[in-house]
Amino acid sequence: MGTFGFLRMGTLTLALGASVSGALALDPTAKTSAMEPLIPSAQALAPQPAPSPVTAPMADALHLPPGVSSRLLSPALPAPAPAAASDAFRAGTRLYYEGDRKLAIEQLRRAAESGHPIAQWKLGRIYQTGDGVPVNDAKAFDFYNQVANNHADDSPGSPQAAFVASAFVALGTYYLKGIENTAVRPNVDKAREIYTYAASYFGDADAQFNLGRLYLESDSGERDPKQAARWLRVAARKGHGGAQALLGQLLFTGDEDVPRRPAQGLMWLTIARANAHGTSDDWIRDAQEQAFSVASEPERRQGVAQAQDWIAKSGNP
Repeated sequence: MGTFGFLRMGTLTLALGASVSGALALDPTAKTSAMEPLIPSAQALAPQPAPSPVTAPMADALHLPPGVSSRLLSPALPAPAPAAASDAFRAGTRLYYEGDRKLAIEQLRRAAESGHPIAQWKLGRIYQTGDGVPVNDAKAFDFYNQVANNHADDSPGSPQAAFVASAFVALGTYYLKGIENTAVRPNVDKAREIYTYAASYFGDADAQFNLGRLYLESDSGERDPKQAARWLRVAARKGHGGAQALLGQLLFTGDEDVPRRPAQGLMWLTIARANAHGTSDDWIRDAQEQAFSVASEPERRQGVAQAQDWIAKSGNP
């Protein structure tokens, strides 16, 4: 168990801190102490007829203050999900792959209601993507919220840690855009702090990439290219294609407090291109081609050689 920050703000207290194969089978591409909700509950997600000064207040943003709470030095391990929840989760997994989304969702919901975190995460993903159901971002938010509120201080080495981190990333992304007709309004600061927690404590590469991207955006309020480079580099070394490409662009062009390193930038762009698949990665291919076209011949040779060496050593483009 790692160490955590512990913060009390008004009435809000924040603690920061089934089988795995069955969980991964639901999504092959996927990578507690008592506390009040980290993110608003389902009631806060009810459609809002109009902004009103009497609307229930949203929970304060997630913070990472210095210091460690003595209460969190030796926390009890979270209780395992009841056997009935694990059975329902396994049944939902089987039905999901048999193509019966309706019955799968019923079983997963039974597991989620009993506190099964991976079932909650999977339901969030189902409603977020419209996997057999109409897209419903409010429901997706609520399921991700349950995971984050109840498992924020789980060990990064726990079986469900990757799913908890993914839930935090999803919540951060919802706060970037907001959810129409709900109490979830766009809040860049809150999104950044949620990403920071998932990136720092759980070491989640998607959170690190999103955090780096936020630090590069001019309208984010806290633009910091040096911080962006730091987070992008951490995610890039884990094989995150988007982070590799964005870091490559940053190093190739240079920015405030980030000296221009064209060969190293081409290296990361070339690695990212080798990692690019599908139309969603067209921007990566375009970025690499654009940088390659304006680079000098020595920069090209050096960048490509470094990329080939990195791929050979890491085994991960």
